Amino acid sequence: MSSCSDEAIPGQPIVLGCGQLCLDYLVTVASFPIPDQKIRGTSFKVQGGGNTGNALTCVARLGLPCRILAKVADDSHGRYMVEELESSGVDTSFCMSAKDGASHFNYVIVDNQTNTRTCIYTPGYPPLLPDDLTESLLLDVLDGVRVLYVNGRSREAELLLAQKAHSKNIPILINAEKKRTGLDELIDLADYAICSTNFPQEWTGAPSSPSALLSMLIRLPKLKFVIMTLGEHGCVMLERCSSEVSGSEEETDIDELHESLKQSTDFTSVLPVCNSSVNNVFRYIISSQVLHFVNENIFNALNIFS
Repeated sequence: MSSCSDEAIPGQPIVLGCGQLCLDYLVTVASFPIPDQKIRGTSFKVQGGGNTGNALTCVARLGLPCRILAKVADDSHGRYMVEELESSGVDTSFCMSAKDGASHFNYVIVDNQTNTRTCIYTPGYPPLLPDDLTESLLLDVLDGVRVLYVNGRSREAELLLAQKAHSKNIPILINAEKKRTGLDELIDLADYAICSTNFPQEWTGAPSSPSALLSMLIRLPKLKFVIMTLGEHGCVMLERCSSEVSGSEEETDIDELHESLKQSTDFTSVLPVCNSSVNNVFRYIISSQVLHFVNENIFNALNIFS
């Protein structure tokens, strides 16, 4: 991946994200409490969260111009999240503020013993709705955009925006965390998908994760690649190398291929390690790290730095 500066370069294509913003209350504990136990936290902080806000903060810190389309309540939580995004370099001029309502917030328990986090989500209101997106706003927010990021949290509004982006040939990247009502229409428009560990199998009903990734490419002809994150075990990616993917033999062989690549991948390396296999249909990759791999492949695929 090309090197990134701390500040966006004028004239670069824009990444647009649409979704919910959420304020996180993060408390770190030595180990997760058992029921009715009182324990002491080792650290505490408050910061903006939500998939869209996190993704765009990452994009901005990589030096790319980005903007967000979202709705927050006109309360202290909402103002704090917008100000934090602005301080990170995210364009918030398309953020809507609702006079009556409450912003989303999250209690997050970070367990130092298991390196896990447990989230307790409290939804806010009002949501971002299609009626909020006028034709002129859609044209303005998509102006200069190279890629649209969605995750289905504000599915009706995101679908309207994605349909408009699709009509303008703007690639769509979806973060598929879990099955949601109406997500199928959104994922049908996606050019790229990043999935949680369980989503591919939950969505396809395939017997294994590798066969689920292949099933996604078969069902979604517009999809160029799908990445499945695996936490501390890195991630895997299946990339389309041909216009057609078919045949039960590929679905059977991909499980053996996954095990073979997994056995030959050094997951102890402090540097990113990628192991891949290519045929005339697809390229299957196992990576020992998530963030570096995801960032590099997305930006290279979209030619963001060209």
